[in-house]
Amino acid sequence: MPRPRSLTPEQIATAALTVLDRDGLDSLSMRTVAQELGMGTMSLYRYVSDRGQVEELVVDLVLRAVDAGIPRGTPGKRLSALADRVRVAVSGHPAVVPLLLTYRHRSPSSRRWGEAVLTVLTDAGLTGKRRVIAFRALLGYVFGALQVAHFGSLSGPGTAALADLPPEEFPILSETAAQARDIPPEEEFRKGLEIVLRGLGL
Repeated sequence: MPRPRSLTPEQIATAALTVLDRDGLDSLSMRTVAQELGMGTMSLYRYVSDRGQVEELVVDLVLRAVDAGIPRGTPGKRLSALADRVRVAVSGHPAVVPLLLTYRHRSPSSRRWGEAVLTVLTDAGLTGKRRVIAFRALLGYVFGALQVAHFGSLSGPGTAALADLPPEEFPILSETAAQARDIPPEEEFRKGLEIVLRGLGL
């Protein structure tokens, strides 16, 4: 691949995302991104200061796929749609999940999504501290659920190990884990969000 004369942030983010999707987060480095771009590592430093800045660009690239337009419907349906858009955008790039909480506040795309969520909460009559707590609860659920699904999928070995626990010692835990293995990630996310929204009165 010929070395480009100049690079845009999007080109760097795209190359880094390719590395992440193909080889995982541990493989991301200035060297691997430079190789993906067909250039020397030191040349990449002309455009970004370090791996942290590359990670920041990747997070914004992934979240850029999230439509921040406010959907129609009740506040609960609007918030559910906004939350699910994040899940869909991120689900195609699981290696990015550990980076979301670190860099989401620096992402213009994430900020636009946050503004949309806060607009719905405001329209629903939430203001002041109540709006702050509601926003944080939704934020915690969306990004927390993505982290839990990434590090401890219901279809993964952790759930299987819990399902195999001796029922005489852990009757409810083993039964719950056995049932959990059949729940797809989309249902887990959406049903959990419904509980949060009901708690917020939305």
